[in-house]
Amino acid sequence: MQARFRIFKSHVSPWPKIFATAAAFATSLGPERLIGISHSCDQNVAVVTVWYWAIETEEWDQKEVHC
Repeated sequence: MQARFRIFKSHVSPWPKIFATAAAFATSLGPERLIGISHSCDQNVAVVTVWYWAIETEEWDQKEVHC
């Protein structure tokens, strides 16, 4: 297994929308693969990061999800 992340980011969307989008992704992973969820805000940019376990052969989409 390999630790990976997906970033959900927005300049304009309200926090509930960003959290809902990140939560939907986290739910799709299942509890056995979820490591945790973190969030931050800097210069009016909201960021939620979902950390998860992935199989090493699993393709990794590193692009940011803009909400």
